[in-house]
Amino acid sequence: MNVREYLQTQCVPFEIWPHEPTYTAQHLAQELDVPGINVAKTVLLNVDNEFCLAVLPATHQISLPKLKERLHAKTVHLATEEEVARVFPDCELGVAPPFGDEYGMPTLVDESLTQDEHIVFEGNSHDEAVYVKYEDYAHVAHPRVESFTMHAG
Repeated sequence: MNVREYLQTQCVPFEIWPHEPTYTAQHLAQELDVPGINVAKTVLLNVDNEFCLAVLPATHQISLPKLKERLHAKTVHLATEEEVARVFPDCELGVAPPFGDEYGMPTLVDESLTQDEHIVFEGNSHDEAVYVKYEDYAHVAHPRVESFTMHAG
């Protein structure tokens, strides 16, 4: 998928913010001078042998036991780098757009990400960020909102 084209076809207002390449959501927040709570990182998970996207603030980390409990799953683990590359061949290595539906998988959003009006996330590359209203993102992504993170640090 091309994130720009997808948002345009969905009539979602957004801005593209080019920047120096970054490889973590926290570095993206620093590069853009945006609070980390507003920067969404996308993590590919394997939940009972099915892929699932978890979207959470840069300032948080996934609690796998909490997520396992919330999903009533037997197993939950982070996908490997090879799995990420296979699932997202249209993106630079390590980039995962936060739109699971477009890749045939569910999207989970941590409730802490829903608290602010706007979010920022990587587009299809490490040098392009997308700035959008959270409600517009949620309208097209159809995420399941859960509490599955803890503050990083």
